[in-house]
Parts: sequence; C-alpha cells; structure tokens
Amino acid sequence: MTTALPDALRLTDEARERLHADYRHLHRHPELSMQEHATAAWIEEQLDEIGVERFRCGGTGVVGVMRHPEGAEGPVVAFRADTDGLPIEEDTGLPYASEARGALPDGRDVPVMHGCGHDTHVMSALAAARLLAAAPQTWRGTIVWVFQPAEETGAGAAAMLEDGLWDRAPRPEVVLGQHVMPLAAGKVQLIPGMAMALADSQAITFHGRQAHGSQPQDSIDPILMAAHAVTRLQGVVSRETDPRDPAVVTVGTFHAGLKENIIPDSAEIALNVRTFSAASRDTVLGAIERIVRAEAQASGAPEPSFRTIARFPRCHNDDEQSARVAAALRAELGEDHVLDGRPLMGSEDVGALADAIDVPLVYWFFGGFEGEDPAAFPGNHSPHFGPAMAPALDAGHRAALAGLLAYVGR
Repeated sequence: MTTALPDALRLTDEARERLHADYRHLHRHPELSMQEHATAAWIEEQLDEIGVERFRCGGTGVVGVMRHPEGAEGPVVAFRADTDGLPIEEDTGLPYASEARGALPDGRDVPVMHGCGHDTHVMSALAAARLLAAAPQTWRGTIVWVFQPAEETGAGAAAMLEDGLWDRAPRPEVVLGQHVMPLAAGKVQLIPGMAMALADSQAITFHGRQAHGSQPQDSIDPILMAAHAVTRLQGVVSRETDPRDPAVVTVGTFHAGLKENIIPDSAEIALNVRTFSAASRDTVLGAIERIVRAEAQASGAPEPSFRTIARFPRCHNDDEQSARVAAALRAELGEDHVLDGRPLMGSEDVGALADAIDVPLVYWFFGGFEGEDPAAFPGNHSPHFGPAMAPALDAGHRAALAGLLAYVGR
C-alpha cells in the first residue's frame, strides 16, 4: 500500500492530548535495562484498555497480539518498540524531566533517564495500536506488538527469543521497527542492507604480581602490560582489517591500582568493537585476543581473563521490503522527507527478532527535533536528549502506521 493514511487513522484533539499526557508520564518514570517492571505493567494496562490480548515475555517484555476484530484475513506483521532507559542524569530542562534513580547490576545507585527516546517509541506504537483498534475498516490480518526490554544492553531481544517469543505469538512475515534520532521532525531515514553495525563489548583483566613501587624487580606490572596492549590494539583496524569493510576498536575504560607507590596485581580494560560483517568481527576479536595474550606472555604474566559485557547482532534491512516501506513512508510524509543514508556504526538488537525466524527486517529512523540543522540537535545518550514532544510523536506514530499499512492496509 503506497497511499497516505486514511482520515480514520488521524488523531483527534482529545486523542493527541491523551498521547502527550501518557508520554510525559513515561518520560518521568524511566527504568534501567531488565528492570522495566513498572513500565511493563503500565504497557499491559494500555493494551488491556485498547482490547489487545497480551502476555509477558523475557521477564519485562510485553507482547500484544492484535487480531482483526472481524476476522479479516491478512498478513501477520510484527512491530517492535524498546522500553528501557539509561543511567544518565537528565539535563533537558523539560517540565516533565526524569528524577528517577535505579541500581546498576553492581549495586551502584544512579540517575535514570530516557536518553535514547525509547519512551517515544513506546508511545508511537501505542498510539498506532489505539487508532487501528478504533478503525478496523482500514486494515486486516494480525499485528504483533513487541515491547522489548533491555535494548541498551543487547540482552532484551535474546531474552524474549529464549522465552519462546515466536512459539507463543503468531509468526510474522516481516519485523518492523523505528528509532527517534537527531533529525528534523517529519524526516525519516531508511537504509537498505546493513543499517547498523554488529557490536561486541569485553572486559579484559591483566594479572600481574603486586610489589612496592620502590621494588619493581619483584613485580609483574599489569599496568605496563595493559598500556602496551591498548597501544597495540590501535593497529588492529589499520593493519589487520580490509579498509573496504569498516571496523572500530575503542578502549573505553582502564582501571588499576589504589595508590601511587604500589604496583598492583591486576589491571582491567573494557573495550568495544563495531563491525559490519561476521568475517570482520571474527578477524578483529581474534586479533584482540592474540595481542592481549601475547602481551601477558611477553611479561611472564599469568593468562589474562576475558569477560563478555554485551554482544549485538546485525541490523540488516531487506532490500525489497525496505523499498515497500519507503514507498509508504513517502506517501504519508512526503517524497522529500524520506532520506537516504549510510550505515551507522551504532548497534541494535532488533535484528535478532527477524533473523531468529529468517524473515525480513525493516528498521528506520525518524526525526524528533524542531529546526533544520541536525548539528544543533542533542545526540542520543546525551543528558540533553529531549525530543520535541508534539512533532516527534506525530512523526513517530504516523511512520509506524504507514509502515504497518504497507502490509495490513486495505
């Protein structure tokens, strides 16, 4: 379907006010990954009110199964919205800014905000569900609404799949999803093929031998080991990967020691890897392990320890289905409002939902800010990330409906 949305799927003033009030509620009450208990319960209440059957999946995930109320046969389509917040102290100045706090897995108490716009995703999906439920004459088939936890840690999609998502819900022929970005509201970007990178995060501990700073001969210095490894890791991308297949290796943390005159017995680094292909991922991760082990051996140190922090799958948009959705988005938003783009080095776990059952994925980005200069918009994961509520939600729910109606519209 490539026509604009029918009038029956336009928000009334009353519905728009409700949408904005619900959004402000969600924005004020974010929760950390796999801790979205209140968020999940609230989403369940909304689905119950709309009249959508639902079940819990993956702990704090919620799945809504919207079957056509009159039994109109048609495709099964899944639409995913992520639900978790981030450990960031909000500094947007919004009157509905979050003051929430949460506990990280290590017990640390931290501020929490929706610093990546997942509240926008949830409300766009719920707004679309409400409109479709009230206008059954506009669609057919079945829509599976996947409200997924823990996108930020890469654990949410995997948890839902492990909990039998596609055994418990109707299997879709396509998985759709979207993400708010620092683009002008009303603009959408859809990238066919590899849209986002695979990602791997690791913590690596170098084990040494503690000694007094005045007696270095009695030590095996893990700081020196780790420092050499950090330097050498910078050569992995420049000398071991094909420059036509991009990769990034970032060492984000380095922790060692408690006092300046003590050589500690261990040092830990944490690093993040981004790649666009499984072959490049294997090359980079293999090189990292080889370099780290070699540095330990060169120092006469024990074997280092490796711990996986997070692992994100590919986010690959099917070419044919991307063209189908792009046509629907252009019909609704305007020809010049659907932008081309290059693959992003950021990562997402939505692709796992489609790859697990070998169906196409179409995942796009929509703008959430007023103005025309993206350089002036705060980026995702910033304490200043606060989409302009009205235009962001307008763009989000319209894009969601357009994408869905490309399959279930009539």
